[in-house]
Amino acid sequence: MEAGERFMKLGKVRKEDAMTTLVPRLWAEMTDWLEQDLMPRGIRLEDRITDTEYTVRAELPGLDPEKDIQLTVAHGVLTIHAERKEQTQTRHRTEFRYGVFERSIRLPANAEESKIKADYRNGILEITVPLTPVETARRIAITSK
Repeated sequence: MEAGERFMKLGKVRKEDAMTTLVPRLWAEMTDWLEQDLMPRGIRLEDRITDTEYTVRAELPGLDPEKDIQLTVAHGVLTIHAERKEQTQTRHRTEFRYGVFERSIRLPANAEESKIKADYRNGILEITVPLTPVETARRIAITSK
């Protein structure tokens, strides 16, 4: 192989290496842009349901539950409303999210809205919704005349 061919081959390897590092970096920057500008500022949730209760866990770190979080329920819809106010400090860069965050969840039909309880611990808001027993279908006898 000639020296020129070896140089060209070396150049191709370096371009491939550059692309290997460039693509993930561009993808990360693009997803950051999408997340900041196009995606709603939602509240991340986990939920689980059993026969007796529906539990929702909301990720809300760094908030004061008494001042920054409101929880309301009306007509079978549970709404979590939170606000993180930007602190006026000199900083170089921030990836924190500030502003109003809201999420509404439709509750199961058998939810007991008047007995909902909420607990905030370590940045997680846990909401427990008791459920009334669901009536099972019963068979109806048919008479003939």
